[in-house]
Amino acid sequence: MSHPHRRIRSYVLRQGRITKAQQAALDALWPTFGVDFTPAPLDLAALFGNTRPVTLEIGFGNGESLLQQAEAHPEQNYLGVEVHRPGLGHLLHLAGEAGVRNLRVSNHDAVEVLQQQIPAQSLARVQLFFPDPWHKKRHHKRRILQPDFIAEIRRVLIPGGVFHMATDWRDYAEHMQREMDAAPGFRFVGVERGERPLTKFEQRGLRLGHGVWDWLYAKTDD
Repeated sequence: MSHPHRRIRSYVLRQGRITKAQQAALDALWPTFGVDFTPAPLDLAALFGNTRPVTLEIGFGNGESLLQQAEAHPEQNYLGVEVHRPGLGHLLHLAGEAGVRNLRVSNHDAVEVLQQQIPAQSLARVQLFFPDPWHKKRHHKRRILQPDFIAEIRRVLIPGGVFHMATDWRDYAEHMQREMDAAPGFRFVGVERGERPLTKFEQRGLRLGHGVWDWLYAKTDD
C-alpha cells in the first residue's frame, strides 16, 4: 500500500497559552485584519483597498516589529504569516489599538500561502526574520530555506524585489548565504539591518551575546 508524500514542515506547532486579551483580539479583529486560507490566488489590491507595494513577513512571532513597520510606512502594505495563535492575538490586539490600516495577517503554513495564495510578481519585499535554525545536523532538512522555497520567493517578487533574511545563528547564516548564492535569479545586495526593527527575540539574543546576521538579495530580471 502506497502512502502520499508528506512535506517536511519547518515548524512544530506549539500553541502555548493564549491570554484573554489575545483571544478577544482574535475574535473581534480577525474580520478586519485576518486573511483566511483558500487554495486560490489573493487579489492583493482588493485585500488592502489600494495598489501600494506589499511586503510579506514569514513567521512574525509576537508581531511587534511588524506593527512598527506598518506604522512607520503607511505608504506600504504588510502581510504577515504566523502559525502560532498567541503571537497572532498579540499583534491583533496591538494593531487594533494603533488603528493601522495597512496590515493583514494569516494564520497558516507560510509555504502553502506562498504556493497557493500569493500571485506571481506581486510582492516588493519578503522578510524571513529569525526562523527556527534547526541547528542539529539531522534536523537541517526542516530548515525553511531550501531551494524549492527560494524558487517560490523569486516567483512572487517583482523584478528588483528584495528578500531580507536575518538570524542569530552563525551556522544558519552560512546556510542562508550558501543557498542564496547558489539560487538562480538573485543577486546579493547587502548585509545591513537598515530600518528593520529589533525583535523581542533578537533583543534577548543580543543580551546573551549572540551575533546577528542580515542577508539581502534582490530578484534579477533574467
